[in-house]
Amino acid sequence: MDRFIQSPMKQRLISARWMTLLFQLLSLSLVLIYQRETLTPRSLGFSGLLIVLTLLSQFLVNLFHQADSYLLMIANMLFSIGVILIYRLSSYYGYRQLIFYTLGIALFFVAYFLLEGTAGFWVKKICFYFFGAAALLVLTLLFGFVSGGAKNWIEIGGFSFQPSEIAKVPFCFLIAGFYSNRERVRKRKGGKYFLMAMTYILIALFFLQRELGTAMVFMAILFSAQVAFEEDKKLIFLNVALAVIGMVAAYYLFGHIRTRVDIWIDPWVDMDGRGYQITQSLFGIAAGGFFGTGLGLGHPQYIPLAYSDFIFSAIAEEMGTFMGIAVIMLYLILVYRGMKISLAQPHAFYKVLALCISISFAAQALIMIGGVLKLIPLTGITLPFMAHGGSSLVTSFVLLGILFYCSNAALEVPREE
Repeated sequence: MDRFIQSPMKQRLISARWMTLLFQLLSLSLVLIYQRETLTPRSLGFSGLLIVLTLLSQFLVNLFHQADSYLLMIANMLFSIGVILIYRLSSYYGYRQLIFYTLGIALFFVAYFLLEGTAGFWVKKICFYFFGAAALLVLTLLFGFVSGGAKNWIEIGGFSFQPSEIAKVPFCFLIAGFYSNRERVRKRKGGKYFLMAMTYILIALFFLQRELGTAMVFMAILFSAQVAFEEDKKLIFLNVALAVIGMVAAYYLFGHIRTRVDIWIDPWVDMDGRGYQITQSLFGIAAGGFFGTGLGLGHPQYIPLAYSDFIFSAIAEEMGTFMGIAVIMLYLILVYRGMKISLAQPHAFYKVLALCISISFAAQALIMIGGVLKLIPLTGITLPFMAHGGSSLVTSFVLLGILFYCSNAALEVPREE
């Protein structure tokens, strides 16, 4: 409860809560004014539900006074920026995103309480995590369908989702299990290569799906964990060399990868064809300037997939470059707090797990923002907490719930002998 929080921290939490509420009220007011001709009780209900859900989730999370309450507050702010822009573009996708948010918040608390009740159970299940991640990717190969050049979607009962997003959860646990039990694993023959072997099997499954965006996130998580916890530094250089070989192989093997690289190098040569998406993104960002055109006054609908893959461009156009910088800063603060949790966590398993989750958020944000700014080739992943997509949003909140548990200063995990 609030009385358990030290006074300066309590004041900062209250201030941040009011800032989130103020942003929501101002932004929703602008959107509703812009859509006043089609104003309905449903649109007013959307606004009220968004405010109630974010305030309720923050109130509940503040009851856990020993954990980092800022994590959910940052995620709520990122979500609010994204969902308001999505709703401005399409009320249908806005309602869907709010439903996914409700599910994500519920699973945030489920993940926390599940770990709280079974903390010692998860420490040594290395093979379980590997087979769990591999099973999700194999199911996609068997029953998935192709979208955007990659076979990374499964449809069940009219509902589509990406198993590759869900696979990030067992993969983070896999790395945490390996490095917290490294002495036991390395006693086996070839044990020090065990983690890399399992990771590259998963990467091979991504290659078969032609889904290289999430593969890049997996490689970033592995590389960061090696830099932080690997004693044999030669494995880091081996991993970098294999990653470079993999990227070169992907360029020559997959046509859609070559197209993305060609567009990245020079989108203007075919700006009405293959380069249309990225050129419209750059035009939109330029049109927004520092302060933006204003909510409802820009034309982000000209950017294909502005509500998902290119939501950062849409935000920069209507809310300005300053808001784009603010979004980047929010991700930096989220990752910083995750790193801080990892450094402060006394238990090895949850120390590594906190780092892996933080890097997963950082890698996704860096890859997507870099892609829409034409700093790196485009990929098909989404911005955590912001872009439309149930699989990504729900998985991000599950990972955040796990990170929230890792931030518990009083965490005591039973050790298995």
